[in-house]
Amino acid sequence: MWRWPAWGEWVCGAQRRSMAVCVAVHTRAEAWTRFLLACVDCGVQGATKAFAPQHGAGSSVLRWMQMGRSEGVASNKVADVGAERAIRLANALVENVGKVLEGKREAVELAVTALLARGHLLVEDVPGVGKTTLARALARSLGVTFTRLQFTSDLMPADVLGGNVLDPASGMFRFRQGPVFTHVLLADEINRTTPRTQSALLEAMEERRVSIDGQTHTLEEPFFVLATQNPEEFYGTYPLPESQLDRFLLRIHVGYPAADIERQILMRHRGRDPAESLEIVAGKEELLAAQRTVDDVHVDADIVNYLHDIVLATRESKLLSLGASTRGALAFERSARARALVSGRLYVTPDDIQTLAVPALAHRVRVASIHDASAGRNDAARIVREILAKLPVPV
Repeated sequence: MWRWPAWGEWVCGAQRRSMAVCVAVHTRAEAWTRFLLACVDCGVQGATKAFAPQHGAGSSVLRWMQMGRSEGVASNKVADVGAERAIRLANALVENVGKVLEGKREAVELAVTALLARGHLLVEDVPGVGKTTLARALARSLGVTFTRLQFTSDLMPADVLGGNVLDPASGMFRFRQGPVFTHVLLADEINRTTPRTQSALLEAMEERRVSIDGQTHTLEEPFFVLATQNPEEFYGTYPLPESQLDRFLLRIHVGYPAADIERQILMRHRGRDPAESLEIVAGKEELLAAQRTVDDVHVDADIVNYLHDIVLATRESKLLSLGASTRGALAFERSARARALVSGRLYVTPDDIQTLAVPALAHRVRVASIHDASAGRNDAARIVREILAKLPVPV
């Protein structure tokens, strides 16, 4: 482990400016990240000379920064406007949503990661742990439209997408939009409806449009689906097919809060929806700009090879009958880019890959010879972790 330099050592090798002057920070880890970003313009080599001899672990990060700069992927400006705004937006979303989902920063960061990557999120957990609150808080923080749709066994595709209805005044059929025409859609207990209705979401989630009676209707951006299901109840449910699961960028669990945090929630709760008190921290256009910035995040060739080795290992594992697909690999890579932004970086590190391997891949693989769905989910996560433990990490 390398030690953090003292505050007096936070000096840019080219401009000789203290880090405390360059940018205001809250933690030393964030200071290190922001310092590297700030030094791209005045010369990463200067920073390398100042830090690499004493702090060897930082040299690999600097190498990824240098390669991104030489290839023109990372910005050459100290404060690239788009990147800085995207990083600020991600941090603001995590902090704001964390106010109502206390003690669950990892789950909040993964949700924001999926949102920035233009993906969709599947939350598997028992009732009452904050799944709906998470969706409402995200929508409230962005000031966008939010729709909650309770999936039941009698729900029809038209109840989700909408349909053509007769207008008595004109005597003509007009399209009436369904709940899917929103910015943030909470598909609550999605496994309680029939496969026919589940599949109605496929085109909307992948293509961001709906086709009804030969007419195509485009969904307004941003469009984010947060679906929930209870992994402990199976009576009267319809397990999501692989084609539907593959449409979700990440699958996460929220879990119960820690005992001390839960006591604080009990003492403060007064019957009000905590998400309603949240302030809007960003607008729709800012989110769309941040989503575009994800494409500019640099991924070094060594990182791509590491990610690809993980995907190949899922296909070669004798414990899995189905490995991750190419679409799954692409989703894995894009989520890593988004996670880098959430972490305040414009480059992907092995830590991003390791953090996202289970959320991005476990629901895309199938465990060989399983009889219990819950055991299969847990085994898939365990097998992916074992694959990570066996593969060498790039440095």
